[in-house]
Amino acid sequence: MDGLDERAIALPGIEVRVVQRCTSTNALLLAEAKPDVLLAAEEQTAGRGRRGRRWHASRGSAVMFSLARTVRRPARELAGLALAAGVGAARALRSLGAVRTALKWPNDLVIDGAKLGGILVETRSAGASPALAVIGIGIWFIARDMRRTGQGVRLLVFGGMLAESIALAAVFGIVVGTVTVKLLGSLHVLSMIGASAAGPIARMSWTTRLMLSLGAGLYEELLFRVLLVSALAAGARAAFGWGTKGSGIFATLVGAVIFSAFHYIGPFGDPFRLTSFTFRAISGVAFSALYLTRGFGITAWTHSLYDAFLLLT
Repeated sequence: MDGLDERAIALPGIEVRVVQRCTSTNALLLAEAKPDVLLAAEEQTAGRGRRGRRWHASRGSAVMFSLARTVRRPARELAGLALAAGVGAARALRSLGAVRTALKWPNDLVIDGAKLGGILVETRSAGASPALAVIGIGIWFIARDMRRTGQGVRLLVFGGMLAESIALAAVFGIVVGTVTVKLLGSLHVLSMIGASAAGPIARMSWTTRLMLSLGAGLYEELLFRVLLVSALAAGARAAFGWGTKGSGIFATLVGAVIFSAFHYIGPFGDPFRLTSFTFRAISGVAFSALYLTRGFGITAWTHSLYDAFLLLT
């Protein structure tokens, strides 16, 4: 993990600090008793969870931070603060692509049953003064969490994902082809299937074509969905000040055009046709929608299996 950058975390009206190592971000902010401070640590040696449970995290294993805020609410209403913080954290993670993030009562963040992180809210008040609330959030990198819990590949889940990907791949060309025909008013879109099978790839063995199709699907989803679409969305937010929805739509549409144009470049590129270009641009939009709703695994396998069906038929 790269080091945390205070400038990248900058928040309006909040003093942001980053330390390499500390005992507990919550404990430090409670002792300081200063509001509007966010303290992030790359390593925490004496973090705490609910009921005093230890929450140790080594460098590069998790994201850990605490936020101190003044709360001008009656003490009886502060009990719901942890729930509100949990809902906010889950929504933030979903907006960043972890769409299956859920909140497990009362303070755990989970993905598919595996613990992703935790939340600890502590308060301090003095007489009639407003209470100081310190909201601590720790988020594990999921690979490390899977190792800690001893969970490997769950065959039932893997089988379900594979079956879903096969079904989606089987209908993908028909659905996207129908949309393309509606847009262009021409049945010539089907000619792109024959064009894709022509050229140097068609002269390769079926095992080589299968390897290429599976590898290309995984590679293209990683490049065009995970990296390109994410970079375009971040660029739109930085350049135009757009929100998550606006920048996401922009990134999806521009990324789809780039994804389509990529297929006509290089010695293995197809001859340019408007029908095939439109088909692939719509495919890019569809794959982005699938990525946002079903995640990288389903999208990558759907793309790979669709390419395999196309090249082997």
